[in-house]
Amino acid sequence: MQELLFDFISKYVALTEKEKAALVDLNIFKTVKKGTVLLAEGDRSSDGYFVLEGCLRSYYVLEGEEKTTAFYTEMEGLTPVCVLTKQPSEYFVSTSEDCILTVSDPSMEAEIFEKFPKFETLCRVLSEELLAKQQINFDDFKIATPEQRYLSLLEKRPDLMQRVPQHQLASFIGVKPQSLSRLRARIIKKSKS
Repeated sequence: MQELLFDFISKYVALTEKEKAALVDLNIFKTVKKGTVLLAEGDRSSDGYFVLEGCLRSYYVLEGEEKTTAFYTEMEGLTPVCVLTKQPSEYFVSTSEDCILTVSDPSMEAEIFEKFPKFETLCRVLSEELLAKQQINFDDFKIATPEQRYLSLLEKRPDLMQRVPQHQLASFIGVKPQSLSRLRARIIKKSKS
């Protein structure tokens, strides 16, 4: 499992054997079963996650209904807002599939950054990439119709169609599951005409 992380990091920086060993020594690799709630609304946490295999989902529960805000799959990271604010979480994070994750906290990261400054540079670059991606996704979501959101999801994240339950996909694009079924039927009908 650590080779997955090392392969990913090698796209950005070269790691020495000493640096690899330091990462392994942190004991950050965790295997988590599908359906596990990693963070619940109201919890305090200092854990950040990086997905090596599997899928995480962040969501709110509003008036008893889940509202999915994001999916995180291979080589994507998530630092819940509560880690930064030190306040109780306002949302949930759970596993949509069995996962292999790295789990770290700010003190662990500070220790690694001090020993190996290139990791701080790597994290900055990854954070900048993530911020840009999230801004684009947010803008797309705000200006798109549900049909456009679904088509965008098909284009940019087709793997999610097979990986997560339909009611979570519907929630993610902002419609009820029944509306998603009608939306799909309408798209199929358009493609055949």
